[in-house]
Parts: sequence; structure tokens; C-alpha cells
Amino acid sequence: MQGDIGVARSLDQGATWEFLGIALDEAWHLSYPFVFKYENEIYMMPEGNKKKELRLYRASKFPLEWTLEKVLINKPLVDSSLVQYEGLWWLFASDFTRHGIEKNAELEIWYSNSPLGPWNEHKQNPIYKSDKSLGARNGGRLFVFEGSLYRPGQDCSGTYGRRVKLYKVEKLSKEEYKEAPVKLGIEETRKGRNAWNGMRYHHMDAQQLASGGWIAVMDGDRVPSGDSTRRSLFGYMGFSLAVALVIFVGFVKGAISCYIPPSFLVPLARRSELSRVFPVHRFNQKIRRYSTYIGRNISATKARLSEKTWSNMLFFCVIALIGVVNVCIAVHFLLGGNGAEEAYTYHGQHSQFTMVTMTYEARLWNLKLFVEHYSRCESVREIVVVWNKGNPPTSDAFDSTVPVRIRVEEINSLNNRFRVDPLIKTRAVLELDDDIMMTCSDIEKGFRVWREHPERMVGFYPRMIDGNPLQYRNERYARGKRGYNLILTGAAFMDSQFAFRKYWSDEATQGRGYVHKNFNCEDLLMNFLYANASSERTVEYVHPAWAIDTSKLSAVAISRDTQKHYDIRTKCLAKFASIYGPLPQKWGFGMREDGWDK
Repeated sequence: MQGDIGVARSLDQGATWEFLGIALDEAWHLSYPFVFKYENEIYMMPEGNKKKELRLYRASKFPLEWTLEKVLINKPLVDSSLVQYEGLWWLFASDFTRHGIEKNAELEIWYSNSPLGPWNEHKQNPIYKSDKSLGARNGGRLFVFEGSLYRPGQDCSGTYGRRVKLYKVEKLSKEEYKEAPVKLGIEETRKGRNAWNGMRYHHMDAQQLASGGWIAVMDGDRVPSGDSTRRSLFGYMGFSLAVALVIFVGFVKGAISCYIPPSFLVPLARRSELSRVFPVHRFNQKIRRYSTYIGRNISATKARLSEKTWSNMLFFCVIALIGVVNVCIAVHFLLGGNGAEEAYTYHGQHSQFTMVTMTYEARLWNLKLFVEHYSRCESVREIVVVWNKGNPPTSDAFDSTVPVRIRVEEINSLNNRFRVDPLIKTRAVLELDDDIMMTCSDIEKGFRVWREHPERMVGFYPRMIDGNPLQYRNERYARGKRGYNLILTGAAFMDSQFAFRKYWSDEATQGRGYVHKNFNCEDLLMNFLYANASSERTVEYVHPAWAIDTSKLSAVAISRDTQKHYDIRTKCLAKFASIYGPLPQKWGFGMREDGWDK
């Protein structure tokens, strides 16, 4: 829990970053490294409120070597920012000693003729001191745009650093300060913990480049402040309750099994002259009565609990269930992570893909579940719904965090799934049936694998096609053969530019006609087209943690008669093999080092 100041460098306009090392390490926590240039020297003013000082450091060898220049203000100020404006230097900061409603809700202003001081307090200090949502605590570097001064501030309502707010300074003098909120111009994500800034973004540093353009760096967080502490608290509480429940049951069972006879509590000595003085005899009589009463109740309770009745069995089942629930709670909060399903980087970079799904009117309820779930996956940019039949819905009929585009087709054909669509803005496309539900983490894994090999189809349902004549079989057969040579495109990533154009090329005309006639096998045709276009590997499998076919919950599944469906696909294999040649030999499971294809 002690921060240091680190340095990273980008040589490609911020696309990738190289970590250079630690620039400043003190015996106390450091953060908010405000860096600026003054009289050909580079200075850094980091937050170090534990020292109860606002310190200024000068770069002796930028960017990794710094020496203490001076203490600017003897006060535990946080998130201090400097700006030169209208002939003076202004320092905006917050006093971290505030408590209660004033914590993270206080703003102070100081002014000087030089950033090296001395500093004077503004007459209105504190500017703010009671409302955490006002953005009192600084959220980054102040900047001048078109002659006006702007101050980023933190909205700390609900959690520390919930969002960045932007304020336009309308009046700034030694006696007066006035600002007004303006739009920041950043659309907040609705993906929650699946987005890099889904729960918090509290710092923005914007600077104007020599070209006249602007560039900004912003931080983000997937969890609210104190999330790890809360998860640990709930986890240990669940574990403690489970242990306490076991101890309680053991104690009760032991107390019932251990019977103390009344005679054990009665003294064996006869009445003596001393007993005439002290009322020992009457006391022993009370002990005997109480012991007898307790013994009878314990015996009765033991007899009742020993009976194999439904009520007793239900009682112990409830106790066991409560214990299991508490153990599950403990495991979830202690070992379950922060709940985010994050994207995977490739060469240090993120990317996005478009989801394409094909459906019709009778499956609208499926589609709504589909859109609500997958739109919250981090790398999804847009969802395209290929509407094959019936009255199409409007885009606002869906609970989606990304744009939803309804593409209405003129004829009801499975070929529409792969139609060339110039409105798709990403190279990567995930073709996914609207009745398949998987975790966002599995989807992100598949996307990561596809980015390694964009010339392949990367999917989640492998098949092994072999035999003479060729036979279509399920995944169990492929597992038995320890390999696969085909991926179902009902859940697969592909290169939209290559795959869609290949599918609608002249060489695929005969295959498309066969697909339309039988209303089946469009995925098999795509596999044959890929295999025919390359002598290299064309398919790759990613194993999902789990997948649910929601069409089984309704009567609208396209292929409910499994055997008939397989027979048609077996005929498709013979047809496509005669036109486009054979599929490649199998590729084994478990070939990846990360184990994602086991």
C-alpha cells in the first residue's frame, strides 16, 4: 500500500508503452506526479500527504533521477496541480486531513509569482468543503483552451474517483473564484466491470501538441474503491460462519451425548454441625431438582433428534445447506477474482470485433437475451442482426451497451449469414448463433487466438470429418479421434473481408445454391472454401468453460431432429468434397501452451 512514481515511454503516439523504471521512491506513499517545465528545468510535484508536506523535486537526469528542490507548503495536500494564468501561478489542491462529508470534497487555491513560491492562500479557502459530487478534488492538469481555463475534478459520490468532471473557470483572482461545469465529451461505458473504466476514471491529463492537436491520458478501473477489502471481508465472514456452524452442531451433539447424573452434583458428606449453620442442604436440593430437570430435557431432546423423522432430516439438511452456502460465499469472494471478464491484449494492444447473428421473428426472445449478454463483453464494438423472416424489431428494443444494427434480408436463406457488409468497420467478425450463450471470458479468449492467426477460423465447436464416404459426427467423435479438421461457424471468429468475399465469389456459386436448397450446411461450405484457399492450417479450436443452447428451452430450434440434421449434413459433405476437394487432416487437441484448446 505504498506507491512509487514510475516512468513509461511511448514511441508510437501512445499505442504501446515501454516501462523505464522507478523515478522516485520515498519512505512514504507517492502518487499524482505533476510534472512541469520552468526556466529550462523540469520539476515534479508528487502527492506525499503522509509526510504532511507538499514537496517539489527537480530532474537531475530526466526522467529517472530527481533531487528534492524544496518544500512548497507545510500541509498534507493531495492532487496538487499548477497552472500559470494571467500573470500569476495558481496551485489547486485538497487538504487530506478533512473528515466525514468533507473528505474528498474540499478544494483550496494558492497563488504566487513563481512556482517555487512563496505561496499565499486564496481569500475564499476552502472553495468547496461539503459535496463530494462537485468535483472538488482535482482530476488532472488544468489547461487553457481557446483562451479559457478549465479544471478537471473528481466526482467522488458513491466511491472515490467515480468519474472526471470538467469545469470552466469563469473568475480567478486573489479575492474571488468561480467555475461552472461543462461537458467532458466522453461517453460513459455501460459495460460495468467488463470495461477498463467501467467503475471509475478519476484522472485526465490533457496537453496540446506542437501541431495544434490535443492528446490526453486517462486512467480507469474495473472495480470501485475498496473492492478488494469488501471481497475479503465477505469471504472471511462466510468462512467464519461455516466454521461457527460446524462448531455449533458439534457442541450441541456433544452436549446431548454427555449426560451428567444428578447424583454427581450432590455432596456425599452427611449433614454435620456445619450444615446447620450454612444452608447447604437446601442448596443441594435445588441442584438436584435442576439437574433432574435438565437431564430429562436433554434425554427427551436426544430421543427426538435420534428419531429418523422427516422433520429431523429436513433440519439437518437445512443446516448442511447453510454451511455449503457459506463455504461457496467464502470461495467466491476470496478466490473468485473481481468479477470482471477482461479482454486479452496481443502485442500489448487491445482491439474490437463485430458480432453477427442470424435470426427471425419467432426467436425474438432469444435475441434479446443474446444482445443484453454479449453487448457487455469488452471487445464487442457492434452487433449486427441478420433478420431473415418476419417483422423486424427496432434497435431500441434491445438492452444493449453497443450499437445494434438490424439488417433485413429480402429472402430467407442461410447464405445471408456471410453476406458482404460494407458497414462492418472491423476486420474481425464473430459469427454466433443467437441460441448459444457463453461467458464473455471465453469469447475474449477466442478473439485473442484469432488475432494471433487471422487467416484461420477460430471457433468453439470442433468436428472430425472422415470416413469413406464422409460422415458428419459430433464433438464426442472428434474427442475419441483426438483431433478435428472442421469448426462450426455458428460460433467462430473469421476475417470478414476474406471470408465473406470468398463465400460470395463465383467459385462458391454452386455451393451456395445447395445450401439455399437444403436450408443447411452453410458452415460446412465455409470450411471447404477456407481449406481450398490455403495449404496451411485453416481452423483452430478454443474450449469454452461452458455453453448453453437456449433453443432447447423452446420449440423454435432449426435442427431439433438431430438424426435428420446429421443425414442432411452427411450429404452436404459428399457434395462439397466433390466440388472443392477434401478437408485437411486432423489437428490435435491441447497443442497450445496456454491449454485453451484442450
